[in-house]
Formats: sequence, C-alpha cells, structure tokens
Amino acid sequence: MTIALHLDPATEATLRRQIQGLDVPLPEFGRDVIGEPLFGRYASGDTDHSVRCKEVLRDRFRDRHRR
Repeated sequence: MTIALHLDPATEATLRRQIQGLDVPLPEFGRDVIGEPLFGRYASGDTDHSVRCKEVLRDRFRDRHRR
C-alpha cells in the first residue's frame, strides 16, 4: 500500500532539515514515524502472524461466535 503525504514547501523544508543529520531517507523516516506508533505498540510477539493471518482470523471469528 502506498500513502502520499502532500506538505507545503515550508513544512517539507523543515522536515528535510530535521532529518538531515539522521542519515535516513525520507520514505524510511515516514514509515518509522507513522508505522511504529500505530502498528508497533501492540506487538503480539508472534513472528509469523502475517503468514498465518487467515488462520488467526478464522480462530478469532470462531472464538467470538462460541460465546
């Protein structure tokens, strides 16, 4: 999935100045800034979760409807 952010020129220039010393490309910085707070804070500890997503969803659906 691709997400595009459109920044005004002043904001973009400020952002580029801020990350200049970090030696990290802008797209990688964006992934880290957006991804970690949204998706990284609820880590399950399952390293194969994305591979088993259908199985996990099926189990959750089954458990929900057993109640």
